[in-house]
Amino acid sequence: MSDVDRGGKPPGTVDTTGAVCPMTFVLAKMALDEIGEGDEIIIRLNEGEALANVPRSIKDEGHRILRLTDNGDGTYNLLVRKGAPPEGPQ
Repeated sequence: MSDVDRGGKPPGTVDTTGAVCPMTFVLAKMALDEIGEGDEIIIRLNEGEALANVPRSIKDEGHRILRLTDNGDGTYNLLVRKGAPPEGPQ
């Protein structure tokens, strides 16, 4: 599913382009759960609903959007830095 690199290596990538919402966010969240706080990952998204919802949901989870790149083929690469886990009751 994902190719997550650690330890100063380039960020891994999770490709959600074959999924539809809400699975796009589920795949992104699972990939973020696999990396450490401060690590980065690239999430590949389709334009449309995934592009509108996934970045917002990721920010709501406390992660930082570093860059959004248009691949020119109807997909986008979202570079995300994992934030600290939220405090308090969930």
